Amino acid sequence: MGGSAVSADVIAAAVAAAKIYLRQDEQGEDALIATLAAGAIAVGEAYCATPFVTRGFEDVLGIGTDWQRLRHAPVAGIEGVTGLPAGGAPFVMAADDYRGVIDGDGIGWVRVNISGAAAAVAVSYSAGLAAEWDAVPVPITQGVTMLIAHLFGDRSSDSAPPAAVAALWRPFRRMTLGQAARP
Repeated sequence: MGGSAVSADVIAAAVAAAKIYLRQDEQGEDALIATLAAGAIAVGEAYCATPFVTRGFEDVLGIGTDWQRLRHAPVAGIEGVTGLPAGGAPFVMAADDYRGVIDGDGIGWVRVNISGAAAAVAVSYSAGLAAEWDAVPVPITQGVTMLIAHLFGDRSSDSAPPAAVAALWRPFRRMTLGQAARP
């Protein structure tokens, strides 16, 4: 299962916000702040179990007639399914060979109707809270900014991040208890 990395534009926007927060006008630390921004966004997305900015993902699923849940949510769209045979070249599956739905919670589900020679399938889809960084909810971007500032200012210490970061992100955290309802 894979997904694309956070775009350079998103990291640049997080760097700009962090530099304002840190009152950092010089460019000498930009590379470090960009690294910290990428890490802070990754930590936030892992904590919330949600990509902040919509981007492409690909999940490899087994063959079967049961509905299978896509890993990332909220799903913006299911682009297609590729059959992965045990031997031979991957092939694009026809639209009638599978069914994909997005439920009311933004969770994507895929069911393979006709697998053909496929031993597994790769589902391409896009998922994320917002189309661009400026549209991500403010508590999330503020938490990312605070985490970047903490990491920047406390480089030689093992101190925990401010509790406010988790408090800002907590309302956006996706948790699954047991088996989620299927379409």
